[in-house]
Amino acid sequence: LGASFILILIGTLLLQHRGQTSREVHQKLSPWICYRPGPTPSVVFLKTHRTRASTVQNLLFRMGERDAATFPHQGYNFNYPGKFQSEFVDELPSGSDHFDIVMTADPIFITILRDPVHTFGLSLLFYSCLHSKNPVTFDVGINNHVWTSSWPADLASLEESFNLVMIAEHFDETLILLGALLNLELKELAYVHINSRAIKDVHPLHDATKAKIKAWNNLDDWMYGYFKEIFLERVKQYGRVRLQREVKLLRASTQRIRQKCLARNGVPPEELEDLVRPWQTKSLTILGYEVHRNLTKQEQGFCLRMVLPEHQYHAHLYYQQYGRDMKAG
Repeated sequence: LGASFILILIGTLLLQHRGQTSREVHQKLSPWICYRPGPTPSVVFLKTHRTRASTVQNLLFRMGERDAATFPHQGYNFNYPGKFQSEFVDELPSGSDHFDIVMTADPIFITILRDPVHTFGLSLLFYSCLHSKNPVTFDVGINNHVWTSSWPADLASLEESFNLVMIAEHFDETLILLGALLNLELKELAYVHINSRAIKDVHPLHDATKAKIKAWNNLDDWMYGYFKEIFLERVKQYGRVRLQREVKLLRASTQRIRQKCLARNGVPPEELEDLVRPWQTKSLTILGYEVHRNLTKQEQGFCLRMVLPEHQYHAHLYYQQYGRDMKAG
């Protein structure tokens, strides 16, 4: 294994990007050498449905590439909705079970949650999951059909398992907590929103619809409320004034980097080159970003990675690590 290991469990079905091979994506990216000395953490990120998880994933991809981390050899998803198998990762020791096979000692477990009314509404638009119920509860491995007496213990077990459960409605605040956990600098926490919808596809929900979604996904709603309370307690422990000050610095730094990097944002897919064109659904238009051309190679390398859609970035990392094109699966 490399100095660190990053495993991203994709709690949503991703289709292979059809436009380019891993080699082609890798060759189009400018070199970006930004290694840092010292020990680096191993990370397990549970990627949930429509929660800004793709934006967090981009940040972790950049961190992993910077540190020459080892990524799994499996394709764009781990046989979702099947369970994770250790065979998805190459060159691992045998003799134990689950993540202790896959990960180095003391990995950091992270996930992100969002108001289930929002996530469920978006899942309907993105994936047409008309019969899905409590999808995020399913993603984290808890019984998603009905409340049982084991539920409080299950939530407590999840709380113990995850080092950080991010809350999408407080995205910048949880980024600061993530940065403290992973020892990341402000520049490394800079981001753009990956997989943003076109304005024409944003439709506010009526209160009656929100109430129905909340009732249908009552377990997701309960879990979200549970971890939001934990987040608020972590904010209190971190220090509200300190957090507000650091969020202000993060937003200023991110704005400067966006101005440096972005020629255009919210760009329709037909106006983007293959390298930065997001995967499109049948029902929505997913927008992307165009990077300035008058940048140094180092600047271009960083800026392109910040806006790179997840399929292309995964293909690049895969080819960089394994020297071959990624297969679907």
